[in-house]
Amino acid sequence: MSKVQAEWISLGTMKYDEALAVQERQRDDVLNGATDRQVVFTVEHPPTITIGRNGTSSHIVAPRAYLESLGMEVYEVDRGGDVTYHGPGQLVVYPIFHLQPWDNDVGRYVRMLEESVIVALRDVGLIASRLEGYPGVWMGTNKICAVGVRMRRRPSGELVTSHGIALNVNTDLSHFQTIIPCGLADKGVTSIERETGRKASMVDWERRLMEAFSAVFQAEFSKGALRASGQ
Repeated sequence: MSKVQAEWISLGTMKYDEALAVQERQRDDVLNGATDRQVVFTVEHPPTITIGRNGTSSHIVAPRAYLESLGMEVYEVDRGGDVTYHGPGQLVVYPIFHLQPWDNDVGRYVRMLEESVIVALRDVGLIASRLEGYPGVWMGTNKICAVGVRMRRRPSGELVTSHGIALNVNTDLSHFQTIIPCGLADKGVTSIERETGRKASMVDWERRLMEAFSAVFQAEFSKGALRASGQ
């Protein structure tokens, strides 16, 4: 099987709503047939809480005044899942893929996202796994990477992805105390920094994830840049 050709585009640090607009423009271009580009966007967000389609604002437990003191914004979004946190030191990955190369299989796609993170962590001796019944990637009962995706169909029936994963690299884990992460009061969160005992390079971890995605998705990535809609 020949490798899927894809682009890997780093957005740097960007507000959540601005990055959402970028991925939605790309997704819509794929949905309406303006492009077949397979693209992965990566980004770091300022402190942000998002509430997924299965979530509730009651899982935000910090007072609004405290959230405002942190500069934390709150968004209701159309991905699956509950409440999650994004912020500096967290590598967020938004693949905008049409799933024909992967048999149009949503379950397979989510497992491949998780597997990409597991492979990248294994490279530095961190043994992560799935936790039965709970999406994401886990170190024991502490989540190190959240997964939340959305699928839409082309007229042909082929699925197109948006949203994705959020890997805690050097994330300030105290910010997770503002929420009940993913609605799971009995589970914790962790980061690469906590597990290794040292600060990690975001550039290095983006490279590691790109290499893991390449291996798991059988994709060949080129470094891309934002383009005008429809190009």
